[in-house]
Amino acid sequence: MVSRVRTIAFQGIETVPVDVQVMVAPGKIGMNIVGLGDKAVAESRERVQAALHASGLSMPAKKVTINLAPADLPKEGSHYDLPIALGLMAALGAIPSDALDSYVVLGELALDGTIAPVAGVLPAAIGANAMGRGLICPSVCGSEAAWAGAEIDILAPRSLIAMANHFRGTQVLCRPEAMIEPQTGNLPDLADIKGQESAKRALEVAAAGGHNLLMIGPPGSGKSMLAQRLPSILPPLAPKELLEVSMIASIAGELAGGKLSDRRPFRSPHHSASMAAMVGGGLRARPGEVSLAHNGVLFLDEFPEFQPVVLDSLRQPIENGESVIARANHRVSYPARIQLVAAMNPCRCGMAGEPGHRCARGPRCQSDYQARISGPLLDRIDLRIEVPAVSAADLIAPGRAEKSIVVRERVAAARRLQAERYAALGLAAATTNAHCSAGLIETVAVPDAAGAALLRDASEKLNLSARAYHRVLKVARTLADLDGAEPVARIHLAEAISYRMAGERLAAAA
Repeated sequence: MVSRVRTIAFQGIETVPVDVQVMVAPGKIGMNIVGLGDKAVAESRERVQAALHASGLSMPAKKVTINLAPADLPKEGSHYDLPIALGLMAALGAIPSDALDSYVVLGELALDGTIAPVAGVLPAAIGANAMGRGLICPSVCGSEAAWAGAEIDILAPRSLIAMANHFRGTQVLCRPEAMIEPQTGNLPDLADIKGQESAKRALEVAAAGGHNLLMIGPPGSGKSMLAQRLPSILPPLAPKELLEVSMIASIAGELAGGKLSDRRPFRSPHHSASMAAMVGGGLRARPGEVSLAHNGVLFLDEFPEFQPVVLDSLRQPIENGESVIARANHRVSYPARIQLVAAMNPCRCGMAGEPGHRCARGPRCQSDYQARISGPLLDRIDLRIEVPAVSAADLIAPGRAEKSIVVRERVAAARRLQAERYAALGLAAATTNAHCSAGLIETVAVPDAAGAALLRDASEKLNLSARAYHRVLKVARTLADLDGAEPVARIHLAEAISYRMAGERLAAAA
């Protein structure tokens, strides 16, 4: 007799059904697992045997064969422990043979029979719901799985014994409740920053339209402080965005206690990060920083200190909103719609252009340092601003600056205008001006006559590429939304063009 249990394999955030087939038959005593499993799957044999023994079940003195079908699909991870164990229990008569027919099962087993948490429970629950099945998962991950929908049947046992008791009717497992992680502590506030009014304005524009931002200035001018306060003025995640972000975090094993958070991700990798750490990869093609920052902010401090090949690997995710990891035997795609915020010094010594300072290497110090950033990557950054050193007068001035909550209200109003505009055009309500297509932005950001003349002159004098031209229009559309204006006026285009001009020296060096 063959007992069957349905589980899943992961390909990115997508799930592929896997059939766990268990046969107990006469023959040489032993337990074999076939079906192209990795080392973790092979080691599940020992975990399953120990967990069954701790639960009061002994392995039969027969040949046990476990097949993970389809046999040519690579199987990775420890979440196959629980489906294998339940399949064995069904084959041995410890649980009814048809009890598992309507469930997808995943979980890791401890040696004492308890069920340990695994990564990927949320996408597994969504996949099970799409198949019209329920889900059996570890107790710790139950609240995470509950976000897949109110209609899905979820069992979240703590141990194999609890699972067997539930199917025998001696113990009833309640459906877990979906939970949001409580927000502990306040985010850093813009009011903490003295001076830097032009930089705060650029930060507000970036938040309102989801634009990429580059800040150039000497050490101690407040670039990192500004970037760290960007999440405080961003709107919370919409329900659909929340699920997308949480699915990636679930695959990466970064959901604490199965609780979801509606705060936008803010990732700040060190400049020594490798390409696999940035865009994803490794042995099991895990999501990288660009995917973990999906629908949020990726902050790169000391921008030129990153390896040039790592920086250039960001070009495709910025343009397409996804990170594609291609290997010889498989291809995985993770969502990566990010808002890139970068900070850098103007030169290696950090003080180029400051009054009273001269670099020992002269102008070459600045040009060589800035040339580490390629022109194509710079072309994808909408806002480039210079952040000068803060003066003593700003530091000792009494009172505090405008608070984040005030700026956040203006950003939210601009985002609502964008949501209404793009929803009326049949696009997702979460679409921002920064992620609007080039063809559509020419329709929704038509400048007036004076603005069109200014844009034409600026394009010729600054040699704007086609991409830069459309990005100027996107920023101008965001500026008009902040003003609550429908037409894009000359004043909006003038400010948008000024954000491109601030980085022209940098582009020339690259």
